[in-house]
Parts: sequence; C-alpha cells; structure tokens
Amino acid sequence: MKILPVGERALLIELEDLESVLGLYAEIEQRRKGGWHHDIVDVVPAARTILLDGISDPDAAATELTGWKRFRAFPTEGPLVELETIYDGDDLHNVAKICNLSPSELIAAHGGVTFMSAFCGFSPGFTYLSGLPDELQVPRLNNPRPSVPAGAVALADEFCAVYPRSSPGGWQIIGHTETSVWDSSKDPPTLLQPGTRVRFVRATS
Repeated sequence: MKILPVGERALLIELEDLESVLGLYAEIEQRRKGGWHHDIVDVVPAARTILLDGISDPDAAATELTGWKRFRAFPTEGPLVELETIYDGDDLHNVAKICNLSPSELIAAHGGVTFMSAFCGFSPGFTYLSGLPDELQVPRLNNPRPSVPAGAVALADEFCAVYPRSSPGGWQIIGHTETSVWDSSKDPPTLLQPGTRVRFVRATS
C-alpha cells in the first residue's frame, strides 16, 4: 500500500489489485460509521486506488492507515439487481469468437454470473462490475465508437458495465437493457451502488 498526498486535504491510496481496493474500501466505510475521520467528504474507489477527500489531518490519517494490518472482507451479500437484457450487441459474435464460444453459449455464460458493483468511474453512473470469469474477458476495441447508446451492456478486460447514457466508448457491446441505471433526480442517482450484486437476465421476448 502506497499513500500519496493530493493537495492539502486529500490522500490517494495505491493498492496492488481490485480485491485489496474493495477490502480497504469496506474497512474505511465501516470505521467511518464509528467516527473515524468524520470530516471525510468522499471516499472514491477505483481499480487500483482509493481517494480520500476532505481530511482535516491527512498526515494522521496516513499514519493510521499504514498501521492497519487487516482489511475486512468486501460485502458479498448486498442487494441484488436483475437487469433484463436483450443480447443484440454489435460485438456479440466477435466476443463469442474470441471466447471460443457460440453466441448462445456466451449469453448463457454471461447470464450465469453474479457480478459485484465495484466502483464508479469514466462518467456519472458508469459502474464497473467485477466477477467476470477469465474465459469471458476480452480486450477493448482498437477504435472506440464515437457514440454508444444508453443501456448498452458491454465487456472490457476484467469488467462488465452498462452505459448510463449515450457517450463515446471502447467496450465490446453484447446487448442492451431498458432499465435506467442513472437518474439524477433520485438519491442516490445510480442504481448500481458499490456492493450491489448484479445479474443479467435474458429477455424472453
């Protein structure tokens, strides 16, 4: 674990892997409930880092973090969201080919995974879903699309995601869902909060 100052009131914690990030994130959130550095404004996990923002005494927090020997397990029994999905993505057949599967086998394999919302990034409501097995991992596109429609279900590297709104993107699209995963009028605005379990259910019609 490496801890770096960011400005006067923030720390960036660099970790080895996503599992370590999720464990430390869970530990921080649990300790905050007990009053640990109650002045922290935001805790922002990413694939290999956690940003702590709004700390009145970053040096003290860094010293304390360095002394933590164990992190609690990231919760795996969070709320379950099922997203009805139509597997009609432009990259479905290419992804199936890369994975040495038929399209129907790919759809069945993807639908059999229970994903975990790990962190948000790229754009508001864009949630990185962990849990994609090795055999379903595919690279990003060499040439990103200038526009990906809202609701697109896509894969890239070790993650799955649902595009919350139309935006450029380089992930491989295997389908889409009509369920909105981002609504700025709600609190919280994102449907797939960190810790939420996610399953993709193939639409029957």
